[in-house]
Amino acid sequence: MPTYIVLLGPPGAGKGTQAKIISEHKSLPHISSGDIFRENLKNQTELGKLAKGFMDRGELVPDDVTIAMIRERLARSDCANGALLDGFPRTPTQAAALDAMLAEMAGKVNWVPYINVPEDELVRRLTGRWTCRMNPAHIYNIQTNPPAKEGICDVDGGELYQRDDDKEETVKNRIQVYFTQTRPLIDYYRQAGVLIEVDGQQSIEKVGADLLKLLK
Repeated sequence: MPTYIVLLGPPGAGKGTQAKIISEHKSLPHISSGDIFRENLKNQTELGKLAKGFMDRGELVPDDVTIAMIRERLARSDCANGALLDGFPRTPTQAAALDAMLAEMAGKVNWVPYINVPEDELVRRLTGRWTCRMNPAHIYNIQTNPPAKEGICDVDGGELYQRDDDKEETVKNRIQVYFTQTRPLIDYYRQAGVLIEVDGQQSIEKVGADLLKLLK
């Protein structure tokens, strides 16, 4: 029977890092809704063209289009034993649609790990991020990964700056939106008896170890 895991966590919780750890240990493909969207748009699939039409008009892509993309991805051979879903579902309506879809595939959502981090800690982490002007791939965090010389990139000597996305007001808004949207989803999975909470304030290694222990 396939295993399906839905990973939840706010911006700054380290979800991407933990998704990689779980994916490798469980031998499950890591399926990011963002990656699926980009793939469909890039390859100009029928679903991609449909989604682009809504996006070009400044409208939200309807659930049925997103769900169809997820369905197509889960039907691929690398998902025969299940998958780790990241970024989908985002609402109880999408969660119910996922339940129905997996039931057709003789599966179900087995576990929903939730990396829980307080809002003030998320703000601290996210506002600490600074980016190199010369190479945007060179990213630093003044708390966890500071440059050797303040304001200067270690790799190419470029000036470090803070993107608008990383400024406190924007960060607080992003976090607030996440919690407002996701709280009903957390309740949905808690009631279903599949939610497992992990303290995301611990080290990356400890969070990863706790997650793997609970997912056994």
